Amino acid sequence: MRGKMTLLIIVGLVMLLACIVLLRLRRYKPVAASVSETSRRIGGPAFEVQIEMPLFNSGRAPWEIPGVILGYSNRGPQFDQASPGANVGKIAPDHLELSAEGGWDLLIETDREGRIARGTHVAFPVKLGGRPLRFDCRPADPPLGYLHTTTRTGSNELEGSFQLEITICKNAISGKTAGWPYQPLKVSGSFAGLSKSTEN
Repeated sequence: MRGKMTLLIIVGLVMLLACIVLLRLRRYKPVAASVSETSRRIGGPAFEVQIEMPLFNSGRAPWEIPGVILGYSNRGPQFDQASPGANVGKIAPDHLELSAEGGWDLLIETDREGRIARGTHVAFPVKLGGRPLRFDCRPADPPLGYLHTTTRTGSNELEGSFQLEITICKNAISGKTAGWPYQPLKVSGSFAGLSKSTEN
């Protein structure tokens, strides 16, 4: 009898997990495709930047976890071209600068071999335990990730995607090194219609 009960619990948990996965897959839409479509629709630059925080042990409030699992809440902070104060800075095949109000500042640089360079950093606002904070974070050493760019045919506009892991964060207000994140955070995004900078 106890064996049957255990089996039923296991089957129930597997079915619950399968339902959660299906819900997440139904919500999935390739980011690069949506940004490219947005750029063509608005006739200008478009981008999306997402900080993906771990589900657990990330400072997320416990009552927010079900919403993240079911896809009703974001996995972490994000901004795009429609965010207040959104701005495109210097753009080149090896250099990407995006920013917005509230403490957002993304700078990605790559070296001659296309590897993420040390100058790369991401500043962003986040709530931890209900407290609004701002962090300025840098990648692991050696950095992990990529910046892929292509030039649109017949133009000087770049489109592409990026992904990197950040591990070392400082409080953007105090400048003190934070004891967070507890594990690397994935930063990813895509962009389209960004004009190359003409400055040398």
